Amino acid sequence: METLLIALGAFVAYIIAYRTYGRWLGEKVFRLNADAVCPSVEVNDGRDFVPTRRSIIFGHHFTSIAGTGPIVGPAIAVFWGWLPALIWVLVGSIFIGAVHDFGALVVSLRSRGQTIGEVAGRMINPRARILFLVVLFLALMVVIGIFGLVIAVIFATYPVSVLAVWIEIPIAVAVGFWVYKRGGNLLIPSLIALGLMYFAVWLGAYHFPIDLTKLGLGLAANGAAAAAAGQSPFANAIVVWTVLLLVYCFIASVLPVWTLLQPRDFINSHQLLLALAVLFLGLLLTPLIGGGMEFVAPAINTNPPPDAPPIWPFLFITIACGAVSGFHCLVSSGTTSKQLKCETDARAIGYGSMLLEGGLAVIVILACTAGLGKGVYSFDADAHRYVPVLAEGSPVVGAAAWDKYYGGGTWASMKLPQKIGGFIEGGANMIATVGIPITLGIAVMAVLVASFAATTLDTATRLQRYVITELAGAVRLPLLQGRYVATAIAVGSGGFIALFAGKSPGSGGLILWPIFGATNQLLAGLSFLVIVFYLKRHNRPVWFAVPPTILMLIMPAWAMVHQLQSWWAAQDWLLLSIGVIVEIVQVWMVIEAALLWSKVRGVKPDPLPPLLHAVPATAGGPSTPGRGAC
Repeated sequence: METLLIALGAFVAYIIAYRTYGRWLGEKVFRLNADAVCPSVEVNDGRDFVPTRRSIIFGHHFTSIAGTGPIVGPAIAVFWGWLPALIWVLVGSIFIGAVHDFGALVVSLRSRGQTIGEVAGRMINPRARILFLVVLFLALMVVIGIFGLVIAVIFATYPVSVLAVWIEIPIAVAVGFWVYKRGGNLLIPSLIALGLMYFAVWLGAYHFPIDLTKLGLGLAANGAAAAAAGQSPFANAIVVWTVLLLVYCFIASVLPVWTLLQPRDFINSHQLLLALAVLFLGLLLTPLIGGGMEFVAPAINTNPPPDAPPIWPFLFITIACGAVSGFHCLVSSGTTSKQLKCETDARAIGYGSMLLEGGLAVIVILACTAGLGKGVYSFDADAHRYVPVLAEGSPVVGAAAWDKYYGGGTWASMKLPQKIGGFIEGGANMIATVGIPITLGIAVMAVLVASFAATTLDTATRLQRYVITELAGAVRLPLLQGRYVATAIAVGSGGFIALFAGKSPGSGGLILWPIFGATNQLLAGLSFLVIVFYLKRHNRPVWFAVPPTILMLIMPAWAMVHQLQSWWAAQDWLLLSIGVIVEIVQVWMVIEAALLWSKVRGVKPDPLPPLLHAVPATAGGPSTPGRGAC
């Protein structure tokens, strides 16, 4: 009953926050205007700038910011106890994360869809633009690396998820062409697509689990297993999946947004909403028919392993997307601002999406600390189903199930599959209450996680292309500004991080997560700086944004210094180099901002340059609205 009350209380809090604080931000601070001409209408090139219905862009934005961040982050952070994780998710998402996402979206909308890095050049100074773009490049390089690795780990650990994730791609392309080229209705094809997705999930769960190690390719499960067998450490399933995913990302990120990005994200948004509804229904029904679902994890872990990082400040960087995430400013200013057709939609998409993501993080915390207590499972390849893990002839349940994933050993011994598995198997236990078999439930949850990671992965690749193009323009390297060259750099740098961070290729999951968290949260602090400067230049209140700005500059920097010491001791020169560069750039940009702080009140930024050419009104296809239409 306690878990149900927490879930209900969290969602009520989010609804109240959206209708009060979110409304105040939209009406009094950012002053959204339904008559404003958005960049998607002003530029409308049919590829990146495409006026889009709110329902579609909400699906794209939400699934892009969600990814596996609100899953992996809380699944790791509950190691310190479920109560600190829950408090940070609730407070952070309402007062910091949603404000950050909303502000970044509005600032970009009013800067002709420029990324937050470009906007920094106008709101602070040109040097800040280059500094911010460097941080963006490094942050996205890590994002591409770790999210590609996360999906590869899911495919290798849960082969039942593979079929549905790849089948979603042609389904999404078909929906995109139906809606944008033929002017078809969106509801019916999206429902058909969702039905096909879950049919593919069923096929993968019971008939076609795709395990590369069973296909006679000579592949081991991971790099360590390959080395132990005397093979090349690259001859493992995680490496192969990572490479295939990066090839897919290259293709997806150079296509027009309406062909794959938007429709797949729309399908994924339905998939997540349905999964959240079923998970919540499982919480609701468990006290009635399942004997209750109570916490099996400590509220506060008072006895962590001696090598575990301290909860303060690492809680604030481990839980990224579920509370606040710098990556979200890239989605808001990189893709969403180029597709929003009505400025007043920004509150629902910028503020509302982050609250929904916070709700997902709450469910993840409950799944990992209560749902997991119902049992843990292993895959029986001969029977094509998951069976309970046994100890002395009895299923492992309760605190013993929690200990299997989080208890004993050292922090260094815990791997990424454990953390992802905590949510997947805990979530499967929750939805089993409504009659979904464990094997199918695990497949549903694994597909959910992999689908969202894929959404983040190719969105991040597209964003990195924008950043590389802008950075090349800033330093006058036109050869790097081409779409295909910039995308190749984006994919190559992210792949390098995924494959070479760690002791063996593809093993850097929990090694990469701390640098992802620290870099990502530092990015949130720098993004807040730009938002605050925008507000001050336009004589708007800034008091509500200054404390989050300070918090998101200090906590990640503190955590990064702690990590730099660890990487120095371990002689991990790759992560050490990235961390040092990020710290230097952050300090430099904060100094630039501090020197200008007292001089910008009421001083409007430089005007945007004129458009080079007029854009045809029909460039975006049949769904293109008129100028300023809402």
